[in-house]
Amino acid sequence: MKQRDWNEIKTNDSWSIFKIMGEFVRGFETLQRIGPCISIYGSARTGEDTEVYAQARAVGKALSERGYGVITGGGPGVMEAGNRGAHDVGGTSVGLNIDLPFEQHNNPYIDSDKSIDFDYFFVRKVMFVKYSQGFVVMPGGFGTMDELFEALTLVQTAKVDPVPIILYDSSFWAGLVSWLKDTMLSKYRTISPGDPDLLHLCDTPEEVVEVIDGFYAKSLLRPNF
Repeated sequence: MKQRDWNEIKTNDSWSIFKIMGEFVRGFETLQRIGPCISIYGSARTGEDTEVYAQARAVGKALSERGYGVITGGGPGVMEAGNRGAHDVGGTSVGLNIDLPFEQHNNPYIDSDKSIDFDYFFVRKVMFVKYSQGFVVMPGGFGTMDELFEALTLVQTAKVDPVPIILYDSSFWAGLVSWLKDTMLSKYRTISPGDPDLLHLCDTPEEVVEVIDGFYAKSLLRPNF
């Protein structure tokens, strides 16, 4: 590559800072007013006729009835189901949307004043972490795993205050939890003994609410950093 071309690329990168700043400002100004919320993560590919969709909708409803808002990635599948459950009972329904090649479109169950579009994954992730007082992770794919392990890493390293991280559907997550304990912890010792305890396995919406309420009976509800 010619040096002149490389310098032009660096100049364009510098100007992108203003677009990134704009996304942060828009996100902060919108989300600082929403109150305590729980993020629901999961696959965009989950169909409306599946049990996972029904469970995500029930979780969104149960959280809203308990007074928590619901934040999702704003797309179809589990995200739609979580927003839909909140919408069913008039709860706060937030969508942090991002344009993806095959899967993402805004679902119709997001509050019109709480739908935010992002171009940058990392800005979107900051919004999830800063304004969520807990995470409910439904069955999902690579994106869901990325979101789960980012939350775990930030809590483990004390970069954010501890929050409940719930894995919903033990039949999907039990193998991962066993691998964390048997392989990462016991065999290779790449995590600490208390790290698997950061996760809670739940199989009903009632258990989700019980874990979150139990956690905040001892802690203050507040933004995470």
